[in-house]
Amino acid sequence: MALPAGPATRPLAAASTSLAPRLLIITDHTELARALEHHISIVWPDAECRVHAPLISGRLHSAFTAVGYDAVLLDDRGERGRGEEWLENFQHRSGFPPVIYLAPGDDPALAVRVVERGAVDCVIRERIDHRRLASALRDAVQRRRQELALWRTSSQAEQLSRFGPVKILGHRFVRELAIGGTSMVYLAESERAGEMVVLKVLRDAPETGDQYTQFSRFLQEYELISKIRHPNVVRIFDLGIADDHAYIAMEYFPRGDLRGRIAKGIEPRLALQYLSQMAAALQVVHEVGVLHRDLKPGNIMERSDGSLALIDFGLAKHTEVNADMTAAGEIFGTPYYMSPEQGHGQELDERSDLYSLGVIFHEMLTGKKPFLAPTPMGVIYLHGNAPRPALSAELSEYQPLLDKLIAIEPAERCASARELLSEVAQMEAVSA
Repeated sequence: MALPAGPATRPLAAASTSLAPRLLIITDHTELARALEHHISIVWPDAECRVHAPLISGRLHSAFTAVGYDAVLLDDRGERGRGEEWLENFQHRSGFPPVIYLAPGDDPALAVRVVERGAVDCVIRERIDHRRLASALRDAVQRRRQELALWRTSSQAEQLSRFGPVKILGHRFVRELAIGGTSMVYLAESERAGEMVVLKVLRDAPETGDQYTQFSRFLQEYELISKIRHPNVVRIFDLGIADDHAYIAMEYFPRGDLRGRIAKGIEPRLALQYLSQMAAALQVVHEVGVLHRDLKPGNIMERSDGSLALIDFGLAKHTEVNADMTAAGEIFGTPYYMSPEQGHGQELDERSDLYSLGVIFHEMLTGKKPFLAPTPMGVIYLHGNAPRPALSAELSEYQPLLDKLIAIEPAERCASARELLSEVAQMEAVSA
């Protein structure tokens, strides 16, 4: 059965828009996503398409309005047939782009229904009519760009681009996440990234002394991470200066950090998998000459697909930087996860990060930190002097690996993240 007639078709010439559009495709089916990308590339060879798979990446954040996209293509089968629910949800999001619905060809009632509910057109999924889809896309993009041009000049757009005292164009304020001594952190929607981001804004303009040092550390954090492309390292989308304030737009993790996972309990095999992911991240970090220096569960985030990513390199130091930003003997980091040498302000290398990773591994396995004391200095003392913790009989197979990670002397630890990955792989192979 044919679907209702769509917009009048036009010659398939290049679209009138000066910039190639950005389109969001929502489907759990790879073959449909590829087919749509092919049709779109015929209309706009330089178009940018992002595919969101609900069963892998979950639902879109409730504050997401797709401000960075010109149109959305929504598969009826999304999230096991909840396409209509998604469409209805989108209609309640202010300023959401036009939606083109992909539906089965044997359900004309559905096609009528989704158009009545707000879709600009409904296209047969099994045999896509290119002319119809191209026409719908052109009309949707033109309409979207006209709406955005008007919206960007509105007082509402002006207000939503303010983050505390700072106006940051291209980002839409959602809510404040944290205010610290040196920075303000917000949840925002980035037009450039096309997704929710965490905006970290330096509180004070750079001048001299401590403020200049804070500013330098802030920029260094971005420069170090932005060079790294790895699935277990946070993605950095943007760096800028606005109203004399530096800011970084980075990946947002709706599932939160590893602390929540630890509180719920982690199966030993999963703890080993997590250890492998964090070691893989450290390998690429260390290979570019970077030490993290503040590894802890709060700086390890979980993505919607269950993978982990390292964040917060605010204390990171490039091993080749001549001008050290910390005074001799000055201690930075979190005492519960510090290596003995870091706790005493000594020179650090990759094995210090691996020690911190070992402490996290112990906490994942047992739900407890290995060393506790009433004061930070007491904890630091235990790291350097107390006997290494013994795991229970049920966890005894992990004891040799744990001992090699949290040995007091760096020379007795794994020499590198690469070596740690090799040992984890061997353990996984034996238990497979």
